[in-house]
Parts: sequence; C-alpha cells; structure tokens
Amino acid sequence: MVAVNKHGVILDKTTLGFENEGVLNPAAIRDGETVHLFYRAVRKGNFSSIGYCSLQGPLTVKERSDMPVLFPQFDYESHGVEDPRITKIDGAYYLTYTAYDNVNALGALATSSDLQHFEKQGIIVPQFTYDEFIHLAECKGHINEKYTRFNDPSRQRSVVDKTVLLWDKNVVFFPRRINGKLHFLHRIKPDIQIVAVNELQELNKAFWEDYFMHLTDNIVLSPKHDHEVSYIGGGCPPIETKDGWLLIYHGVYDTTKGYVYTACAALLDLENPQREIARLPYPLFVPEHAWELKGEVNNVCFPTGAALFDDELYIYYGAADEHIACASVSLSALLMELLLNANNNEK
Repeated sequence: MVAVNKHGVILDKTTLGFENEGVLNPAAIRDGETVHLFYRAVRKGNFSSIGYCSLQGPLTVKERSDMPVLFPQFDYESHGVEDPRITKIDGAYYLTYTAYDNVNALGALATSSDLQHFEKQGIIVPQFTYDEFIHLAECKGHINEKYTRFNDPSRQRSVVDKTVLLWDKNVVFFPRRINGKLHFLHRIKPDIQIVAVNELQELNKAFWEDYFMHLTDNIVLSPKHDHEVSYIGGGCPPIETKDGWLLIYHGVYDTTKGYVYTACAALLDLENPQREIARLPYPLFVPEHAWELKGEVNNVCFPTGAALFDDELYIYYGAADEHIACASVSLSALLMELLLNANNNEK
C-alpha cells in the first residue's frame, strides 16, 4: 500500500457570519510557491458561499479573506454555492461549483482571468426531471437500478412546490483540451460520467437528450470495490502524468452508522480519458482522526483540490463537513502502485 502522510486541519471556521458553521471542500490551484484555496463556507441555516485563502507553500496560511468571493445571487443558487473545484484552461480559470436552491443541486460554472473577479456562466449540467432522464436512459435497455434508488424523488425527497430535477454534481474540468475538446467529469449517482465538447455552448437540451440516450457510453467510472460500493464522485481536477490522468475521487460505502466517505485514486488514458487504465483496490485514505470522524457529517474525507510540490502531491479535503485538512503522497509511488493494479478495460 502507498504511504499517505496526514497533516491535519489547516483551515477552520471563524466567527465571521459567512463561515461560522464550517469550512470545507476547497478548490486548489498552485501559482509559483502560492496555493490558492477557494473553499465552501457555511453559515448558520446551512447557507453556503465560497471563501478564499492563500497558502505559502502547501500548508501555511498566508492570507485569508474576511468576505466571500462568491455568494448566492440567482434563484438557482439561492440556498448556496457549494463544493468548488478550479482548473486553468487556455489562460482562463474555470471554477465549478454546486448551485443549490434548497431543492435542486446542479453543477454551475464561473470563470476568471485573474482569480479575483469571477463571472458566473450559469448551470452547465442537464436540467431534466428524473422521469425525463429515465425515459431517455432506458431507451436501449435497463440501466443500473441504483440510478432509480438514488435519483427518483418519490423515494428521496418530499413533494415541494418546485420542479424537482435530477441532481448532477461534482463537475470537474480537465486542465487542458484533449484532441481539441473541453472535457469535464460530472456525477449522477452512482457513477462518474464524462462530457467532451468543442465549446460549452453546445450543452443544450438536444445535446443532453442524446447524451442520456447513450448514457452507458458516457460513464467513465462505476463503483467497483468495497470502499466505494454505494456510489462515487469526482474529486480533484485530473492531474496529467506520463502514465495517464491521475484522478483523486471520493468513494462512499454504507454502514450501520451511515455513509463513510473515502479518498480514492484511479488512472485514465491521456488521449481517451473515458478509458480507465488502473484503480487502487483500496482507499487512498479514510476517516480515522477526530477531525474526520466527528463533525457536521461524521466519517468524511472529501478530496476536492490538489497541488504538486516536487514529487509530493498535497491533497486538500473536507473533513467531517466542518474542517479543511490536507494529506500528501509521493506522486511517483502512487503511480507505481496504480500501475501494479492496471486493468484490461478496453472501453
């Protein structure tokens, strides 16, 4: 097993009104010796915005804003902007987040040229009801029954005076175009799906109708091992290596005390990231310390950002939905371990 070093909590909630309930699930991007963190900040009542801090090197807080950099402005995000991820593509920063209106949770995008001023681009995932989704997805036959178990609102949520849409979260962009196309991961439980487009303007209703009619072709990872048996979801933006795209994602399994969220690792093909090359058969790290075991949500390690310093990969994660913590691993050792667990998936 690959060795992981946990560095503990590096950022905690404050008494400021926008982050007095918790800080968690940070986006991370390195610029020189600085790591920029854009994190989910929660105030009382479970309303979320996105706060900011910078790190000197991988672990030392250098600067922290006393105001959120992104906050709810539109109906589709009225209850919160949550769980950001960030990548730089063609000179622009793409910050994705979950827009939550207290009923629906959908992936949205904001862009920036300077990491200070962000322009919201709106929701970029499909806005379909469960019934519309299942009608399209089952055109070619039955799909995994977990799509019904996790997404059918009659099973999951009470009736409300608002259209209940299919939840689609964990939008994570690849940090460059692949074969000329923008690629991003997203998650409709229980799998991780992938999208490739020339430009984001292509993401219209007709695109998504065709996408759902070929849903199986667009699944990049499905739950496979015991530590991810319930469902999985995108984590940190993929990291380009000589061996493939390194994907740090989260896996979830159920226990008598509720779900446990773990950090996981897989390797995707550089030119065809829909093809899985390898996957760790065990979690990269799990909740084990007090700050991970007990909080707003117990038993959670939720990786969302990473920064590479020499050969050491620092992974920033939400701990128990209340703190921001960091773990690190040798990149070369992790790749070696992944390649020892290569599969024969020819998808």
